[in-house]
Amino acid sequence: MTDRTVWITGGYQSDFARNLTKEGRGLPELFDEVVSGTVSASGIPVGDIDVIHVGNAFGQVYTGQGHLGAMPASVVPELWSIPASRHEGACASGSLAILAAMADLESGRYDCALVVGAELEKNVPGDDGARNMAGAAWIGEEGQDANFMWPYMFSRIAEEYDKRYGLNPQHLWQIAELNSRNARRNPLAQTRGWEHVPESFTADDTANPIVEGHLRKIDCGPLTDGGAGVVLVSDRYRRAHPELETTGLSAILGWGHRTVGLLLEDKLARSADDELMFPHVRQAISDAFGRAGIAGVDDLDVIETHDCFTTSEYMAIDHFGLTAPGESWKAIESGELEIDGRVAMNPSGGLLGGGHPVGATGIRMLLDCHRQIVAGAGDYQVDDARRAATLNIGGSTTTVVSFVVGSPVTTQPRRAD
Repeated sequence: MTDRTVWITGGYQSDFARNLTKEGRGLPELFDEVVSGTVSASGIPVGDIDVIHVGNAFGQVYTGQGHLGAMPASVVPELWSIPASRHEGACASGSLAILAAMADLESGRYDCALVVGAELEKNVPGDDGARNMAGAAWIGEEGQDANFMWPYMFSRIAEEYDKRYGLNPQHLWQIAELNSRNARRNPLAQTRGWEHVPESFTADDTANPIVEGHLRKIDCGPLTDGGAGVVLVSDRYRRAHPELETTGLSAILGWGHRTVGLLLEDKLARSADDELMFPHVRQAISDAFGRAGIAGVDDLDVIETHDCFTTSEYMAIDHFGLTAPGESWKAIESGELEIDGRVAMNPSGGLLGGGHPVGATGIRMLLDCHRQIVAGAGDYQVDDARRAATLNIGGSTTTVVSFVVGSPVTTQPRRAD
Protein backbone atom coordinates (compact mmCIF):
# COMPACT_ATOMS: atom_id res chain seq x y z
CA MET A 1 0.00 0.00 0.00
CA THR A 2 1.14 3.54 -0.71
CA ASP A 3 0.01 7.02 0.26
CA ARG A 4 -1.82 7.12 -3.10
CA THR A 5 -3.90 4.01 -2.38
CA VAL A 6 -7.62 4.43 -2.97
CA TRP A 7 -9.88 2.65 -0.49
CA ILE A 8 -13.44 1.36 -0.81
CA THR A 9 -15.42 1.94 2.37
CA GLY A 10 -18.67 0.33 1.22
CA GLY A 11 -21.52 0.64 -1.18
CA TYR A 12 -25.03 -0.24 -2.25
CA GLN A 13 -26.83 -2.08 -5.04
CA SER A 14 -30.51 -1.89 -5.86
CA ASP A 15 -32.52 -5.03 -6.51
CA PHE A 16 -31.92 -5.73 -10.19
CA ALA A 17 -35.09 -7.82 -10.47
CA ARG A 18 -37.34 -4.77 -10.11
CA ASN A 19 -39.20 -3.03 -12.91
CA LEU A 20 -39.21 0.60 -11.83
CA THR A 21 -41.68 1.74 -14.47
CA LYS A 22 -44.26 -0.74 -13.17
CA GLU A 23 -43.60 0.68 -9.69
CA GLY A 24 -44.30 4.19 -10.95
CA ARG A 25 -40.67 5.19 -10.43
CA GLY A 26 -38.05 6.69 -12.72
CA LEU A 27 -34.44 7.87 -12.73
CA PRO A 28 -34.89 10.43 -9.91
CA GLU A 29 -36.27 7.82 -7.54
CA LEU A 30 -33.55 5.35 -8.54
CA PHE A 31 -30.82 7.92 -7.93
CA ASP A 32 -32.35 8.83 -4.58
CA GLU A 33 -32.34 5.18 -3.49
CA VAL A 34 -28.82 4.43 -4.70
CA VAL A 35 -27.18 7.63 -3.48
CA SER A 36 -28.80 7.43 -0.05
CA GLY A 37 -28.12 3.71 0.25
CA THR A 38 -24.49 4.10 -0.77
CA VAL A 39 -23.77 6.88 1.70
CA SER A 40 -25.46 4.95 4.49
CA ALA A 41 -23.60 1.71 3.72
CA SER A 42 -20.24 3.45 3.44
CA GLY A 43 -20.09 4.69 7.02
CA ILE A 44 -18.98 8.09 5.71
CA PRO A 45 -20.88 11.24 6.75
CA VAL A 46 -22.57 12.79 3.73
CA GLY A 47 -20.89 16.09 4.61
CA ASP A 48 -17.46 14.54 3.98
CA ILE A 49 -18.16 13.85 0.30
CA ASP A 50 -15.98 16.16 -1.77
CA VAL A 51 -16.82 15.08 -5.33
CA ILE A 52 -19.35 12.94 -7.21
CA HIS A 53 -18.88 10.86 -10.36
CA VAL A 54 -21.88 9.37 -12.17
CA GLY A 55 -21.86 6.51 -14.66
CA ASN A 56 -24.74 6.47 -17.14
CA ALA A 57 -24.73 5.45 -20.78
CA PHE A 58 -28.24 5.74 -22.16
CA GLY A 59 -30.30 7.96 -19.86
CA GLN A 60 -31.28 10.41 -22.59
CA VAL A 61 -32.10 7.65 -25.07
CA TYR A 62 -34.44 5.80 -22.72
CA THR A 63 -35.95 8.71 -20.78
CA GLY A 64 -34.99 11.98 -22.48
CA GLN A 65 -33.21 13.06 -19.30
CA GLY A 66 -29.62 14.27 -19.60
CA HIS A 67 -27.31 16.26 -17.32
CA LEU A 68 -27.30 13.37 -14.86
CA GLY A 69 -24.23 14.57 -12.99
CA ALA A 70 -26.66 16.94 -11.29
CA MET A 71 -29.14 14.26 -10.33
CA PRO A 72 -27.53 13.29 -6.97
CA ALA A 73 -27.79 16.90 -5.72
CA SER A 74 -31.32 17.10 -7.10
CA VAL A 75 -32.56 14.24 -4.95
CA VAL A 76 -30.25 14.47 -1.90
CA PRO A 77 -30.14 18.11 -0.73
CA GLU A 78 -27.01 17.58 1.37
CA LEU A 79 -25.04 17.17 -1.89
CA TRP A 80 -26.01 20.61 -3.16
CA SER A 81 -22.93 22.44 -4.52
CA ILE A 82 -20.69 19.34 -4.51
CA PRO A 83 -18.83 19.13 -7.86
CA ALA A 84 -20.14 16.29 -10.04
CA SER A 85 -19.61 14.83 -13.51
CA ARG A 86 -21.33 12.23 -15.67
CA HIS A 87 -19.26 9.66 -17.59
CA GLU A 88 -20.26 7.71 -20.69
CA GLY A 89 -18.37 4.81 -22.22
CA ALA A 90 -21.21 2.49 -23.22
CA CYS A 91 -21.26 -0.54 -20.90
CA ALA A 92 -17.98 0.60 -19.27
CA SER A 93 -19.45 3.93 -18.14
CA GLY A 94 -19.40 2.98 -14.45
CA SER A 95 -15.74 1.98 -14.55
CA LEU A 96 -14.84 5.29 -16.21
CA ALA A 97 -16.59 7.07 -13.35
CA ILE A 98 -14.48 5.05 -10.90
CA LEU A 99 -11.26 5.91 -12.74
CA ALA A 100 -12.11 9.61 -12.67
CA ALA A 101 -12.86 9.47 -8.96
CA MET A 102 -9.57 7.65 -8.31
CA ALA A 103 -7.66 10.31 -10.23
CA ASP A 104 -9.27 13.01 -8.07
CA LEU A 105 -8.22 11.21 -4.89
CA GLU A 106 -4.74 10.25 -6.05
CA SER A 107 -3.97 13.81 -7.11
CA GLY A 108 -4.85 15.14 -3.67
CA ARG A 109 -7.57 17.37 -5.09
CA TYR A 110 -10.23 15.62 -3.01
CA ASP A 111 -10.29 12.97 -0.28
CA CYS A 112 -13.75 11.43 -0.49
CA ALA A 113 -15.65 10.53 -3.66
CA LEU A 114 -19.16 9.20 -4.22
CA VAL A 115 -19.41 7.09 -7.38
CA VAL A 116 -22.86 6.03 -8.54
CA GLY A 117 -24.21 4.41 -11.67
CA ALA A 118 -27.82 4.00 -12.71
CA GLU A 119 -29.79 2.96 -15.75
CA LEU A 120 -33.46 2.61 -16.62
CA GLU A 121 -33.95 0.06 -19.42
CA LYS A 122 -37.29 -1.67 -18.84
CA ASN A 123 -39.46 1.38 -19.49
CA VAL A 124 -39.73 0.44 -23.19
CA PRO A 125 -40.50 -2.83 -25.03
CA GLY A 126 -37.53 -5.19 -25.22
CA ASP A 127 -37.00 -4.79 -28.96
CA ASP A 128 -36.87 -1.00 -28.55
CA GLY A 129 -34.48 -1.35 -25.64
CA ALA A 130 -32.10 -3.44 -27.71
CA ARG A 131 -32.19 -0.82 -30.47
CA ASN A 132 -31.58 2.00 -27.98
CA MET A 133 -28.13 0.58 -27.25
CA ALA A 134 -27.03 0.38 -30.88
CA GLY A 135 -25.23 3.71 -30.58
CA ALA A 136 -22.35 2.04 -28.75
CA ALA A 137 -21.36 0.66 -32.16
CA TRP A 138 -20.44 2.82 -35.18
CA ILE A 139 -23.82 3.69 -36.60
CA GLY A 140 -23.98 3.44 -40.35
CA GLU A 141 -20.62 1.67 -40.55
CA GLU A 142 -21.37 -1.72 -38.98
CA GLY A 143 -24.32 -3.91 -38.13
CA GLN A 144 -26.50 -2.60 -40.94
CA ASP A 145 -27.91 -6.09 -41.49
CA ALA A 146 -28.58 -6.74 -37.82
CA ASN A 147 -32.02 -7.20 -36.34
CA PHE A 148 -30.45 -6.54 -32.93
CA MET A 149 -27.05 -4.86 -32.94
CA TRP A 150 -25.39 -6.43 -29.91
CA PRO A 151 -26.46 -10.06 -30.35
CA TYR A 152 -25.29 -9.61 -33.93
CA MET A 153 -21.89 -8.26 -32.87
CA PHE A 154 -21.23 -10.88 -30.22
CA SER A 155 -22.40 -13.60 -32.58
CA ARG A 156 -19.69 -12.34 -34.91
CA ILE A 157 -17.17 -12.83 -32.09
CA ALA A 158 -18.43 -16.41 -31.64
CA GLU A 159 -18.03 -16.94 -35.39
CA GLU A 160 -14.45 -15.66 -35.26
CA TYR A 161 -13.61 -17.88 -32.27
CA ASP A 162 -14.94 -20.83 -34.22
CA LYS A 163 -12.91 -19.88 -37.29
CA ARG A 164 -9.64 -19.40 -35.39
CA TYR A 165 -9.79 -22.07 -32.71
CA GLY A 166 -13.02 -24.04 -32.98
CA LEU A 167 -16.00 -23.36 -30.73
CA ASN A 168 -18.59 -25.76 -29.35
CA PRO A 169 -21.76 -23.80 -28.48
CA GLN A 170 -22.37 -26.19 -25.61
CA HIS A 171 -19.51 -24.50 -23.79
CA LEU A 172 -21.28 -21.15 -24.14
CA TRP A 173 -24.44 -22.64 -22.68
CA GLN A 174 -22.43 -24.04 -19.77
CA ILE A 175 -21.35 -20.47 -18.99
CA ALA A 176 -25.00 -19.42 -18.98
CA GLU A 177 -25.94 -22.33 -16.73
CA LEU A 178 -23.18 -21.52 -14.23
CA ASN A 179 -24.10 -17.86 -14.02
CA SER A 180 -27.79 -18.68 -13.72
CA ARG A 181 -26.98 -21.08 -10.89
CA ASN A 182 -24.79 -18.53 -9.12
CA ALA A 183 -27.49 -15.88 -9.45
CA ARG A 184 -29.84 -17.99 -7.38
CA ARG A 185 -27.50 -17.40 -4.43
CA ASN A 186 -27.62 -13.62 -4.87
CA PRO A 187 -30.62 -11.86 -3.27
CA LEU A 188 -30.21 -8.87 -5.61
CA ALA A 189 -29.78 -10.78 -8.89
CA GLN A 190 -32.29 -10.16 -11.66
CA THR A 191 -32.76 -13.84 -12.57
CA ARG A 192 -32.62 -15.35 -9.08
CA GLY A 193 -36.23 -16.50 -9.36
CA TRP A 194 -36.24 -17.42 -13.04
CA GLU A 195 -37.03 -21.00 -13.94
CA HIS A 196 -35.10 -22.81 -16.67
CA VAL A 197 -35.68 -26.29 -18.01
CA PRO A 198 -32.71 -28.45 -19.04
CA GLU A 199 -33.53 -27.71 -22.68
CA SER A 200 -32.94 -24.00 -22.02
CA PHE A 201 -29.21 -24.74 -22.21
CA THR A 202 -29.35 -26.66 -25.46
CA ALA A 203 -30.06 -26.14 -29.17
CA ASP A 204 -33.78 -26.66 -28.56
CA ASP A 205 -35.48 -24.07 -30.78
CA THR A 206 -38.49 -23.80 -28.49
CA ALA A 207 -36.80 -23.55 -25.10
CA ASN A 208 -33.76 -21.69 -26.44
CA PRO A 209 -34.60 -19.94 -29.71
CA ILE A 210 -32.04 -18.27 -31.95
CA VAL A 211 -31.80 -14.51 -31.42
CA GLU A 212 -29.15 -13.59 -33.96
CA GLY A 213 -26.63 -15.68 -35.87
CA HIS A 214 -24.85 -18.08 -33.50
CA LEU A 215 -26.52 -16.77 -30.35
CA ARG A 216 -29.64 -18.09 -28.69
CA LYS A 217 -31.81 -16.65 -25.96
CA ILE A 218 -29.75 -18.11 -23.11
CA ASP A 219 -26.59 -16.51 -24.55
CA CYS A 220 -27.99 -12.99 -24.16
CA GLY A 221 -28.11 -10.83 -21.05
CA PRO A 222 -31.48 -9.30 -20.08
CA LEU A 223 -32.37 -5.61 -20.04
CA THR A 224 -32.21 -4.38 -16.46
CA ASP A 225 -33.28 -1.46 -14.27
CA GLY A 226 -30.92 -0.71 -11.44
CA GLY A 227 -28.11 1.18 -9.84
CA ALA A 228 -25.03 0.71 -7.70
CA GLY A 229 -22.67 2.97 -5.80
CA VAL A 230 -19.46 3.02 -3.79
CA VAL A 231 -17.65 5.55 -1.65
CA LEU A 232 -13.92 5.84 -2.29
CA VAL A 233 -11.48 7.63 0.02
CA SER A 234 -7.85 8.61 -0.17
CA ASP A 235 -5.18 7.18 2.09
CA ARG A 236 -4.98 10.58 3.75
CA TYR A 237 -8.65 10.34 4.68
CA ARG A 238 -8.22 6.76 5.91
CA ARG A 239 -5.31 7.73 8.17
CA ALA A 240 -7.33 10.61 9.58
CA HIS A 241 -10.23 8.25 10.37
CA PRO A 242 -8.79 5.15 12.04
CA GLU A 243 -12.30 4.03 12.98
CA LEU A 244 -12.75 2.95 9.36
CA GLU A 245 -10.35 0.06 9.96
CA THR A 246 -13.06 -1.72 11.94
CA THR A 247 -15.83 -1.28 9.36
CA GLY A 248 -14.42 -3.35 6.49
CA LEU A 249 -12.12 -1.69 3.98
CA SER A 250 -10.73 -2.95 0.72
CA ALA A 251 -8.11 -1.35 -1.49
CA ILE A 252 -8.01 -0.80 -5.24
CA LEU A 253 -4.60 -2.35 -5.83
CA GLY A 254 -4.39 -1.89 -9.59
CA TRP A 255 -6.22 -0.71 -12.67
CA GLY A 256 -5.99 -0.95 -16.45
CA HIS A 257 -7.78 1.10 -19.12
CA ARG A 258 -7.51 0.75 -22.90
CA THR A 259 -9.60 2.22 -25.72
CA VAL A 260 -9.53 1.25 -29.40
CA GLY A 261 -11.62 2.10 -32.45
CA LEU A 262 -15.33 1.44 -32.69
CA LEU A 263 -15.41 -1.05 -35.55
CA LEU A 264 -15.37 -4.72 -34.57
CA GLU A 265 -13.97 -5.75 -37.94
CA ASP A 266 -11.00 -3.42 -37.43
CA LYS A 267 -10.26 -5.12 -34.14
CA LEU A 268 -10.45 -8.58 -35.68
CA ALA A 269 -8.27 -7.59 -38.64
CA ARG A 270 -5.59 -6.10 -36.37
CA SER A 271 -5.41 -9.29 -34.29
CA ALA A 272 -5.34 -11.69 -37.24
CA ASP A 273 -1.73 -12.69 -36.51
CA ASP A 274 -1.99 -12.41 -32.72
CA GLU A 275 -2.50 -15.33 -30.37
CA LEU A 276 -5.41 -13.56 -28.69
CA MET A 277 -8.44 -12.15 -30.45
CA PHE A 278 -8.39 -8.87 -28.51
CA PRO A 279 -4.82 -8.10 -27.39
CA HIS A 280 -5.85 -4.71 -26.01
CA VAL A 281 -8.15 -6.51 -23.55
CA ARG A 282 -5.19 -8.54 -22.34
CA GLN A 283 -3.16 -5.31 -22.10
CA ALA A 284 -5.77 -3.73 -19.81
CA ILE A 285 -5.77 -6.81 -17.59
CA SER A 286 -1.97 -6.94 -17.55
CA ASP A 287 -1.83 -3.26 -16.62
CA ALA A 288 -4.10 -3.93 -13.66
CA PHE A 289 -2.01 -6.94 -12.61
CA GLY A 290 1.23 -4.97 -12.91
CA ARG A 291 -0.03 -2.04 -10.88
CA ALA A 292 -1.34 -4.47 -8.26
CA GLY A 293 2.03 -6.21 -8.10
CA ILE A 294 0.66 -9.66 -8.89
CA ALA A 295 2.12 -12.18 -11.28
CA GLY A 296 -1.04 -13.42 -12.93
CA VAL A 297 -4.50 -14.88 -12.67
CA ASP A 298 -3.58 -17.46 -10.04
CA ASP A 299 -2.99 -14.61 -7.60
CA LEU A 300 -6.74 -13.98 -7.77
CA ASP A 301 -9.57 -15.69 -5.93
CA VAL A 302 -12.48 -14.02 -7.74
CA ILE A 303 -13.17 -12.48 -11.14
CA GLU A 304 -16.27 -10.42 -11.90
CA THR A 305 -16.28 -10.22 -15.68
CA HIS A 306 -18.43 -8.71 -18.38
CA ASP A 307 -20.75 -11.45 -19.64
CA CYS A 308 -23.30 -9.34 -21.51
CA PHE A 309 -23.29 -12.40 -23.79
CA THR A 310 -21.82 -15.84 -23.19
CA THR A 311 -19.19 -15.04 -25.82
CA SER A 312 -17.80 -12.13 -23.80
CA GLU A 313 -17.17 -14.38 -20.81
CA TYR A 314 -15.72 -17.06 -23.07
CA MET A 315 -13.33 -14.37 -24.34
CA ALA A 316 -12.47 -13.23 -20.81
CA ILE A 317 -11.35 -16.70 -19.77
CA ASP A 318 -8.40 -16.95 -22.14
CA HIS A 319 -7.64 -13.20 -22.03
CA PHE A 320 -7.22 -13.42 -18.24
CA GLY A 321 -4.78 -16.27 -18.86
CA LEU A 322 -6.84 -19.02 -17.28
CA THR A 323 -6.19 -21.04 -20.43
CA ALA A 324 -4.12 -20.78 -23.56
CA PRO A 325 -5.69 -18.68 -26.35
CA GLY A 326 -8.74 -20.35 -27.82
CA GLU A 327 -8.91 -22.97 -25.07
CA SER A 328 -11.42 -21.32 -22.73
CA TRP A 329 -13.49 -24.49 -22.93
CA LYS A 330 -10.95 -26.30 -20.78
CA ALA A 331 -11.65 -24.06 -17.76
CA ILE A 332 -15.38 -24.49 -18.31
CA GLU A 333 -15.26 -28.28 -18.52
CA SER A 334 -12.90 -28.65 -15.55
CA GLY A 335 -15.07 -26.68 -13.12
CA GLU A 336 -12.28 -24.14 -12.48
CA LEU A 337 -14.78 -21.26 -12.65
CA GLU A 338 -17.08 -22.57 -9.93
CA ILE A 339 -17.36 -20.70 -6.62
CA ASP A 340 -15.09 -23.32 -5.05
CA GLY A 341 -12.90 -23.68 -8.15
CA ARG A 342 -9.48 -22.40 -9.18
CA VAL A 343 -10.72 -18.81 -9.63
CA ALA A 344 -14.42 -18.16 -9.05
CA MET A 345 -15.82 -16.34 -12.09
CA ASN A 346 -18.97 -14.29 -11.60
CA PRO A 347 -20.04 -15.75 -8.26
CA SER A 348 -22.64 -12.95 -8.19
CA GLY A 349 -24.25 -14.31 -11.35
CA GLY A 350 -22.53 -11.72 -13.49
CA LEU A 351 -24.53 -9.85 -16.12
CA LEU A 352 -26.29 -12.89 -17.55
CA GLY A 353 -27.62 -13.93 -14.16
CA GLY A 354 -27.28 -10.83 -12.01
CA GLY A 355 -28.43 -8.22 -14.51
CA HIS A 356 -26.89 -5.43 -16.55
CA PRO A 357 -28.09 -1.87 -15.91
CA VAL A 358 -25.42 -0.55 -18.24
CA GLY A 359 -24.12 2.56 -16.46
CA ALA A 360 -24.07 0.76 -13.11
CA THR A 361 -22.37 -2.47 -14.16
CA GLY A 362 -18.73 -1.49 -13.65
CA ILE A 363 -19.56 -0.10 -10.22
CA ARG A 364 -21.58 -3.17 -9.28
CA MET A 365 -18.59 -5.34 -10.25
CA LEU A 366 -16.26 -3.30 -8.02
CA LEU A 367 -18.77 -3.44 -5.16
CA ASP A 368 -19.07 -7.23 -5.47
CA CYS A 369 -15.27 -7.53 -5.39
CA HIS A 370 -15.19 -5.36 -2.26
CA ARG A 371 -17.85 -7.54 -0.65
CA GLN A 372 -15.84 -10.66 -1.42
CA ILE A 373 -12.71 -9.15 0.15
CA VAL A 374 -14.48 -8.08 3.36
CA ALA A 375 -16.41 -11.40 3.54
CA GLY A 376 -19.71 -9.63 2.95
CA ALA A 377 -21.03 -11.52 -0.08
CA GLY A 378 -23.41 -13.77 1.83
CA ASP A 379 -24.43 -16.99 0.10
CA TYR A 380 -22.12 -16.37 -2.87
CA GLN A 381 -19.06 -15.67 -0.73
CA VAL A 382 -15.82 -17.26 -1.94
CA ASP A 383 -13.91 -18.73 1.00
CA ASP A 384 -10.80 -16.77 2.05
CA ALA A 385 -11.10 -14.32 -0.86
CA ARG A 386 -8.15 -11.94 -0.71
CA ARG A 387 -7.89 -10.59 -4.25
CA ALA A 388 -10.58 -10.02 -6.83
CA ALA A 389 -10.55 -8.52 -10.32
CA THR A 390 -13.04 -6.97 -12.69
CA LEU A 391 -13.22 -6.78 -16.47
CA ASN A 392 -15.73 -4.26 -17.80
CA ILE A 393 -16.11 -3.61 -21.53
CA GLY A 394 -18.02 -1.07 -23.59
CA GLY A 395 -19.12 -1.83 -27.13
CA SER A 396 -17.33 -4.60 -28.99
CA THR A 397 -14.44 -4.35 -26.46
CA THR A 398 -13.90 -0.75 -27.59
CA THR A 399 -13.51 0.58 -24.04
CA VAL A 400 -11.92 -1.82 -21.57
CA VAL A 401 -11.35 -1.32 -17.84
CA SER A 402 -10.01 -3.76 -15.26
CA PHE A 403 -9.51 -3.36 -11.51
CA VAL A 404 -7.80 -5.51 -8.89
CA VAL A 405 -9.21 -5.21 -5.38
CA GLY A 406 -7.55 -6.63 -2.29
CA SER A 407 -7.35 -6.82 1.46
CA PRO A 408 -5.43 -4.08 3.24
CA VAL A 409 -3.64 -6.66 5.39
CA THR A 410 -2.78 -9.37 2.87
CA THR A 411 0.26 -8.91 0.69
CA GLN A 412 1.36 -12.52 0.32
CA PRO A 413 0.44 -14.61 -2.76
CA ARG A 414 -2.86 -16.47 -2.58
CA ARG A 415 -3.06 -19.92 -1.10
CA ALA A 416 -1.75 -22.84 -3.14
CA ASP A 417 -4.55 -25.32 -3.77
